[in-house]
Order: sequence, then C-alpha cells, then structure tokens
Amino acid sequence: MKKTLQSLKAKAKKIKMLLLDVDGVLSDGRIILDNQGNELKAFHVRDGHGIKMAQRAGITIGIITGRRAEVVAVRARELGIEEVHQGALEKIRVYESILGKYRLRDEEVAFIGDDIVDAAILKRVGLAVCVADSDPSVRPYVDMVTKTDGGRGAVREVINFLLKTQGKPPVP
Repeated sequence: MKKTLQSLKAKAKKIKMLLLDVDGVLSDGRIILDNQGNELKAFHVRDGHGIKMAQRAGITIGIITGRRAEVVAVRARELGIEEVHQGALEKIRVYESILGKYRLRDEEVAFIGDDIVDAAILKRVGLAVCVADSDPSVRPYVDMVTKTDGGRGAVREVINFLLKTQGKPPVP
C-alpha cells in the first residue's frame, strides 16, 4: 500500500525506537564463512554513523535477528547498541518484550526488515520499512521502501528521514 509523504511524516514524528534486522538490512544479506567456520559480514559505515546520530538525538536503537553471529555482537558493541537479540526465531515475541521493557506503544517504534520472517513485526509497528532489495513478500506490510539496498546505507536513509521529520538536526 502506497503511503503519502504526509502520512509517513506523521508516523515518523512519533518514533522513539528504531529496531533493525541484520542480514539484508544492516548487511547486504550475504553470509561469508572462512575456512575456520567464522562468519563474516560487511556493515556500511554510513549506517553506523546514522545509528550514532539517532542515539544522540534520543532515538533508541535495537537489533532483532534470527541468526547468531559474534560479528553482530561486536558491531553492536562498537555502536553502543545495548538492545541486541540474536537467535530470535519468533521475532514478534522479542518485539513484545521490548515494548514492555521500554513502556512503548506500537506507534512509537519503527522496524526495518527485508523478508517474510519480519512480517509479524512490520504489521504491528508505527513505521514499517523494508529495504529496496527486500523480498517482495514483505512489501504489502510496509509504509516505506528505501531507495537504498540493505547493507548499502538503507538504515542511514531511514534515520535521516526520522531526524529531519522530527526536527532534530544531525549531530556528527
């Protein structure tokens, strides 16, 4: 369903927390394994800088991902993301516990996903976003599709939109 810019801005103004999937959102979705079985992922530096800007502006960032990888924990520590949930096979249950922990309502949360496993959360949040190269199955559930692919700055694109809409200048 196509949303008007005005309705997107109205939703964005209410956002206090941004939740992110990892594979296909913070990374490009590829899983690289080395000869020792270590999992490698590439993260875009602009997404990381955007996350820091959002945090400085008072937006809490969290991660909900179905996979487990030490590299995700390392990247989250680097960015000061404390709300990290790996191995979340039922992402909606994690989402509901986060709502309770932070005393948030659905309309105060944005989520960026890329595949059908994210649909339950996308149906609930105040601002549902998928990345440009997401699986087509999630598009019916989102308010916004980024212009940028996952792992290529899509998270920064959403954060820029949130900060601008909320009248919060980006703080380097």
